[in-house]
Parts: sequence; structure tokens; C-alpha cells
Amino acid sequence: MNTGKPISITIDGKVCKSTFGKTILEIARENDIYIPTMCYLTKVQPIASCRMCVVNVEGVEGMILSCQEKAVDGAVITTNNRELYQERQNIMKLYNVNHPLECGVCDKSGECDLQNKTMEFNVDQQHFTARDQHRPVENWGHVSYDPALCIMCEKCVRVSTEITGDEALKVKFGGYSSTIINVKQEKNYASLGEAAAVCPVGALVSTDFKYTSNAWELTKIPSACPHCGGGCQMYYEVKHDRIYRVTNTFEFSNLCGAGRFGFDYANEGAVKDPKVFERAVEAFRKADSVIFSNQTSNEEALILQKLKEKFGFKLVSHEARAYQRFMNAYAQITGKHLYGGDLKTLSQSTAVIIFGSRINNDSPTVKYHINMASKWHRARVIYMHPMEDAEIKNIVTQFIKYEVGSEEGAAALLAHALLEDAELPKTLRASLDDLDIGNLSAESNIGEEELEALKKSLLKKHGFSLVVGSDLYTHPRAEQIAKLVALLEQYAGFNVICVPPAGNAMGISLVCDLDDETEGYTVGYNAQADFTLSALGDGDIDMPAMNQQEGTLTTVDKRVVPMNVALPYGGYVLNDIANALGERAEYTIDYTKVLPEEKGFKAVEFDALEDYFDTVGNEHRGYLLKVQKVSVRRALEEVEELQAYDGAVIYRCDPVEQFSPFTAKSRLLKDEAMLLGSQQFATVTKLQEGDVIEFEVDGVSFRRVFKIDTSMKGTIALNPTFDMGLSASLLSSYRFSRLVHKKTNNENIGNNDE
Repeated sequence: MNTGKPISITIDGKVCKSTFGKTILEIARENDIYIPTMCYLTKVQPIASCRMCVVNVEGVEGMILSCQEKAVDGAVITTNNRELYQERQNIMKLYNVNHPLECGVCDKSGECDLQNKTMEFNVDQQHFTARDQHRPVENWGHVSYDPALCIMCEKCVRVSTEITGDEALKVKFGGYSSTIINVKQEKNYASLGEAAAVCPVGALVSTDFKYTSNAWELTKIPSACPHCGGGCQMYYEVKHDRIYRVTNTFEFSNLCGAGRFGFDYANEGAVKDPKVFERAVEAFRKADSVIFSNQTSNEEALILQKLKEKFGFKLVSHEARAYQRFMNAYAQITGKHLYGGDLKTLSQSTAVIIFGSRINNDSPTVKYHINMASKWHRARVIYMHPMEDAEIKNIVTQFIKYEVGSEEGAAALLAHALLEDAELPKTLRASLDDLDIGNLSAESNIGEEELEALKKSLLKKHGFSLVVGSDLYTHPRAEQIAKLVALLEQYAGFNVICVPPAGNAMGISLVCDLDDETEGYTVGYNAQADFTLSALGDGDIDMPAMNQQEGTLTTVDKRVVPMNVALPYGGYVLNDIANALGERAEYTIDYTKVLPEEKGFKAVEFDALEDYFDTVGNEHRGYLLKVQKVSVRRALEEVEELQAYDGAVIYRCDPVEQFSPFTAKSRLLKDEAMLLGSQQFATVTKLQEGDVIEFEVDGVSFRRVFKIDTSMKGTIALNPTFDMGLSASLLSSYRFSRLVHKKTNNENIGNNDE
């Protein structure tokens, strides 16, 4: 963090005021002063491999790298003169030695840094050469690498290490033979799309996009990713009513594999059928309940809320309701309707506790920021969960395993340990002091020595974050857990992030007065029901997918951000039905300015919402929710006796990059839905790899092929839901459940009730 004292420097005759701790390049950009770079990437630590950013500093001999040199008060800096120009020109000549002249077919042509700076520094011929080498193109799955085009800027390696944390890309040094290697090619990480995005040339590109279009032929449509709840900035790049690729403002923002490659899920071929429309209107008139999924914009949620108020039906969205109840309880401790944490503070933390979430799967953008904290600040990362996760072992410094179902006890133990020396109200102090630590430790299987080790690891550190997730929201004791977690924000100063479930669960939880269960005749909006409105094209009436509509989402950073139409849609929208039922809005986005201000939204027209990053990376996308004060009730209940989960257990968890039936529909994110378990799980359930089993969760039937994953341990298996279509929205219970299953020959072999 740049929190130093004020300084004043002079750059090219312009007086620039800033703070000590910032580099010359950072201050130059703050003041719109151009310094050329090739390897610099704002969102990672300075790479300092290109030397294009050299400047002269008065009183200092030689040229200085402005990307890594901290500015000092009173410095006088020159960014351009004949000597600096010649130095940069010579660097560009070296970059161009034997660089293939294939701009006409290169995917980067038209947006290539090498092209731009070759022209900027008038490099129009090659005065010398070097013996060229055979460097074949390598197909790494989602991305392809052409070493002949690579300029070894190392941006991709830094993103792979510092941002996404997959650590797949490394530099293989060898002078002129140096190259980038993929040390985890078998993983086919979709997160390498982020590494490809920052490539300044055409060396690392999307395999699917390769040779399909010139960059200047594509129309960039700004939007927000609707998949995981991160609402990350993105552009749909479109030509002839087809999305060719998704890009982002990679200098400042990040995009996970689902956002970058999960774009082709539009509801194509929808048409308006007046008879079907009338049936839809009549279905709402007679509905006893309306159930809907998280793939719903803030505006659509408000339409459903207004229809509930008009007709009195129950309004149900299971994941959003669980989150709503959790946050309402959380607010009773903090007195604020939102959690206090944010992603930037998370990335700057020196210690991070992850509790109740398989974070690498649940929220890649949050995981990226945890990785940043680990790589930039050597943060302690404590992962608390019933299952270890091999994909984050590279950043986790302490794994604390607790028993399935014991989250309340685990939260109580955590609060007791971390608030031992904090000043608390007497009633709260008494509640924590009265905890039977020995019993909670035994039941949760968290050793007291583990908590002591956690406490010691935080000594002499500052800036702590706590990330909690969906395991907690659907727990039978979710509201008590919420209060225990909130204590750490209120009294221990933790930067707490309560990661919302995938989609727009946070926005829905703020906009709607949700009910717990459906009853009677039910209408479903992207959820299976008696009458179904579906953006998948398989319901009673078609609806637009998220890339076919305007509206807003509410992100994990508590920001309301705009989505824009990328593809055409020919059918009806929810607003048409609402108008037929008595509402009066010409467009769905007419509801943007009337989103509930009492929940932190602002009365801003959709078309007035900003959507950009400035030159130094400040985010101007939509607006931040305004924190609302709520009444407090700072009291805790006694910890209930823990329910035992003996035998085999299944855990609802989708593969990385899968979040819904819409990512499942995406061509580039094809995953096979399988029940993944360890050899120990196979032994307990008497299953062999390849066995097909059937089981039910919340009345939803699953049929799964079992596969052994050698990286897993214990008796918990991963059960995905992304392939379940609209029935996935019917799931409402705790993410862990005891497995009662049968093989397809109906032989009951694994009933854990026996």
C-alpha cells in the first residue's frame, strides 16, 4: 500500500504531487505523462525485463528503470530525449530480430504492442540477424503458444504465478533459445486464458479464436460476467451476431476461465408466440409460488418482487434466501447490512483464513486475490474445511480439517481463539468464556494445538482477512454461525468477505423479500416448475440468456455493474409479462433507477452507469452499494450438539469453471459430470471405478458414474450439479449430505442409515 508522506517531483517540466513509495512510472501515469513499456503490467510486480521505460534523473548517472525505481521528493525527471529515444529504438531493433513477418495472419495484428512500438520508434529495416531456430507451435488446450513470436516479456508467467496461482507457466532460460514452458500441460487450465490476455504479441493466444477474425473487425461490447458472482469486467467481441471471444481490461482486471470461455450460451431461435405468452401471463395470475435461479439480474428480481406484492404469491430463490438469512443475522452484530470486506484489501492481507468454502471452485476471483496476498505479502493462508484441496496446496500454509456438520463448533472455536484478548460487551464475553472448548474440539476434530498454532502465526502481523462461503449459508445453524463470524469483523478488525453463491445471489437477496419454500401451483424462472420460463430453450416459454439482455448485477465487491446486449433475441422478456399484469415499464432497465435505496442501491439511470478503468486502474464501473445501518442484537445462543455424518458423504461442488446450466452449455467448457471420490470412499461404499449409481438430494434425482480421484482423501465425494439443467435451482439443503444410493441394477448397496 502506498501510504507514505506527500512528495513532489518534476517530470518533463510538470510538477507532480504524489506519495512516497510509488514508482516514477506510477506517478507519470497518474499525471498522464507517457513512458513507453513492453513488459510492464500494472496488476503484477514490476518485471523489469524490457528496459523500454528508462528515464533520466537529474543528478543520477546513467538511465533509470522507471517501473521499479521509487520516486524521491524533489526529483527532476526527463522521460524523452535523443539518448533515451535511441536506447528504446535499439531495444525495438533487438525485439524485431528474426521476428516472423506474419502480421497479416497473426491474431494480435491491430492490437499488438510490438507492431505499435516498431512504428513509434521508426524501425523499418533489420540491420543485423541471428541464426534462427526451429520453434514449433505448441497446443496447450485452451491456449496455444508460438515460441517464434514470443519476446520473453514474462507477463504470462507473472500472471500465472501472481494472479491466477495455477503456476503452470515458467521461463526456460537458454539465451537466444529461452522460451516459456507449460509445466502442467495435462491440467489444461482455462485460467491460462488470463495469461494469454496479457501477451503483448501473438505468441500466446486462444486456440479456439486463432485465425478466425481480425481484431479490427470485431465490435467490443462492455459487460459483466454473470457466472460466479464476481461480476468481473469483460467485453464480448462480436461479428455477424456471433461472439468470437471474450476479453477484458487486462491491465487492471482479471477474468477466470468461465468468464473468458463460457460465452456461447445464448437462447437462439426464440420467437414470439402470442398464445404461449397468454399462458405465461395466466400462469403468473394463478401462481401460488414463483421460484427462480441466481441467473437473474437485479432488474428482473425487482420485477418478480413487484409481482409478488401485487399477487401475493411466495417468492423463492433457495441459495439467495440462505444468503439473505445469513447476512441478516450477520448484521445483528455489525449493525450494517453488508459485510465490510473487499477484494483489494484481501489482496493486501498478511493473513487469510478461508472457512466454509471450496474457494478455488466456488469463486475463482476471490481465490485470485488470496493468491495475490500469498505471493506479494507472503500471507499466511489458513484453509478450514472438511476436505483438503490439492489445487490450493501451493498457497495454503495451514490446513485445519473439521468434521462435516461441525461448522458452528468450528466458528465458535475460531471466535474464542481470536477474540481472547479483545474488548467485548459483557454478554458476548460471557458467551465465549462459557464455551466448552474441550468438547467442541473433540466433536469438530479441531485440535486445540491447531488453533494455538493459528494464533501464533498471526503474531506480529497486521491486515487480516476472513473469507467464508456457501457451506455456512445452508447449514442448519447458519444464523448463529453468521454472528460468530461477524464478531471477527466487529471486534478483531478482520476484512471479512461473505462470498455470495454463484450468479447474482447477492443482488437478489437485497432486492427481494424471499420465502423459504414453494407451495401449490408454481411458476419457475430458469427453475423447474409447473410452468417454466427458460433461457435454455427447454421451458414452456423462452426467456433471454444473460448475454442477450441489459441490466445490472451485484458483485462480491458490493458493486452494482452493468451488462449489455451482446447477441440478438427474438422472444418475450419478463418485463413483457409484467406489463401484461399491470406494470408500466417500457424496458427492463427502466427498473435500474428504482432499485431499493433502503438496501444501498442508488437512483441512477442504466445509461448513466459508468463502465471503465482510468489510466491508473481506478474502477469506474457502476457504483458501490451504500452501507445501511440496521438495529443490533449482539447476543449468541449456545452451541448445539453436532449432528453426526457417519459413513459416506457427498458434497455439492462443481468443477472449476462450471457454475450453472449456462456454463454447462458452453462449448469450450465441456466437463463430464461424475461423482469423484477417493479410494477410501470407494471402499466404504463398495464402489468400483465406472460403477453407475443413483441417489436423491432434496428430491432431485442424480445418476452418476463413479470415478476415483487419487488426489482426494477421506469418505467425502464431490457431486456436481452444473449438468442438472433447471432442476439445479431446486436444491436447498446443506451442501454435505449422507449418501443413500443404489446401483442401476437396483441393488441397495450403500444405505448409510443401516
